[in-house]
Amino acid sequence: MEYNDIVTQVIEFLGTFAFAISGIRHAAAKHFDWFGGYVCGIAVAIGGGTIRDVMLGTTPFWMTNPFYMICTALALIFVVIFAKHMEGLRNTWFVFDTLGLALFTIAGIQKSLAFGQPYWVAIIMGCITGSAGGVIRDVLLNNEPVIFRKEIYAMAAVMGGVTYWMLDWLCVNIELTVILSFTVTCLMRFLAVRFHLSLPTLKSE
Repeated sequence: MEYNDIVTQVIEFLGTFAFAISGIRHAAAKHFDWFGGYVCGIAVAIGGGTIRDVMLGTTPFWMTNPFYMICTALALIFVVIFAKHMEGLRNTWFVFDTLGLALFTIAGIQKSLAFGQPYWVAIIMGCITGSAGGVIRDVLLNNEPVIFRKEIYAMAAVMGGVTYWMLDWLCVNIELTVILSFTVTCLMRFLAVRFHLSLPTLKSE
């Protein structure tokens, strides 16, 4: 296995793990039982990719690899055991969640392109892959979806996708394209939270 493949798998595991924990932690705040927490965790981990694959007309990715189910189960066990220590790791999970968002955005773009979709569709699919799971989680928890608030989340995925598109148009090699797209997504998310940047809100009459 090549070094880049190992790095990608490690980041994918951490991203999936963090996504699952975000769902489980939100479920814990609502006092859900363990099964409810697992459902919320898996919704974040596989929700976006499932919607993408259904729209692309292919078998959802988690039905061919139990990795995501197992990873979510490990996340549930982790939360149950270390619940009292989770608060101090908030910034750490935010970093992993952002890495997961960036990685899954790129994965969504690449899979869509592999299915012959144009770039504008691939960018949308990348955004769905990275952020739709959080929408499903918030709906299950009866919360306002985070992507509809002022906080920049889905837009970071969109900008990462646009970066991927532009670099490919400039004939930049795929490795550098992935790295720069990944970096743009992460930086947008980090900077938005650090400096409280947000999109303008709509005003009622």
